[in-house]
Amino acid sequence: MDSLKSRGCCREKSLQINGDNLDRINSYFSSCSKLDSYDWLREVSDQDVPEVVEVRFKNTRKGFYRNVNELRLKRGDIVAVEASPGHDIGIISLAGEIVERQQRKALRQGSREEMKKIYRKAKEADIEKWKGAIAKEEETMLRSRQIAKDLGLNMKIGDVEYQGDNTKAIFYYIADERVDFRELIKVLAESFRIRIEMKQIGARQEAGRIGGIGTCGRELCCSTFVTNFVSVSTHSARIQEVALNPQKLAGQCGKLKCCLNYELAGYEDARLHFPDTGITLKTGKGEAFHLKTDVYRGIMWYGLGGAGAQALVPVPAERVAEVQAMNKQGKVPDELIEIEITLKSEKLEYTDGVGQGSLTRFEKEKSRKKKRKNRPPRHKPRKS
Repeated sequence: MDSLKSRGCCREKSLQINGDNLDRINSYFSSCSKLDSYDWLREVSDQDVPEVVEVRFKNTRKGFYRNVNELRLKRGDIVAVEASPGHDIGIISLAGEIVERQQRKALRQGSREEMKKIYRKAKEADIEKWKGAIAKEEETMLRSRQIAKDLGLNMKIGDVEYQGDNTKAIFYYIADERVDFRELIKVLAESFRIRIEMKQIGARQEAGRIGGIGTCGRELCCSTFVTNFVSVSTHSARIQEVALNPQKLAGQCGKLKCCLNYELAGYEDARLHFPDTGITLKTGKGEAFHLKTDVYRGIMWYGLGGAGAQALVPVPAERVAEVQAMNKQGKVPDELIEIEITLKSEKLEYTDGVGQGSLTRFEKEKSRKKKRKNRPPRHKPRKS
């Protein structure tokens, strides 16, 4: 198996790993990996011997490593790095001044792991050993699933990642509840003769590893660019007044969609200037209850006669605050809104860059010509 389809890449491609096509490997990994970081200082930085570089591996695993041997490193180089135990093989994703800024970002997010060392640039022997380790991953995953099933463990092993020197393997698993896998580790170590490490992942990480197409028609966010998964709650849907329909709000992982958090901060900031929606407005025609809010247009919709009212009245947020202030003083306005708001629906038509012309501007002329052609000829009356 010479495929690198899951080595930090979002698309499946087949690529032979050997010493003759390392340039192809570099371009392959730098073009379609969601762990790829854009180096916007690449034209400014001129460090041939960087002190610290960012190295990425399989799935969402990457870290910072010190260049203690003062090697000439650049983005895309395959290097052998320190691991526990032995060494691992990774690809440099960032090098230069941008790495320091990425380190500050990682420290803010709480990652304070001690930096390990880069041993050397990967030799042909290292690449061949790495190739052999990758080739065993799928077979190992299938065998480990069967072993876990025979032991009666309620878990699913979703992926296996071999270390570059073929001495250690990371087993990624999913489980709804706590699993005692001590016996599993013993059986796996005896079967594969390697050091075993178990790492639990969530349903979102599993969906990102498998990939797919979302309801929006685009590739899943978790398999393209999302690397840090933040918890999503129904609070996000309530703030944005999205219908709480589990079938529409759930993604392919079975959890709430990650995109519910994308515009949440904007809605929360805009709602700070809106009056309280839980207060009933008293008017001369009866009580008005809040039903929904158009946040970005500044309009609040009220229904007269209860929450089941069919007629919705659009009221500006300023008018709602004014009516609430009047009700506090014991005053009741005759109308909920003095001037009726007409919500215009814009009609979209084609226009060219200047704003003139239409796709249908020649239709009338053509139809007239057709009518003239199809019209029977008139015969003049003969003169007697």
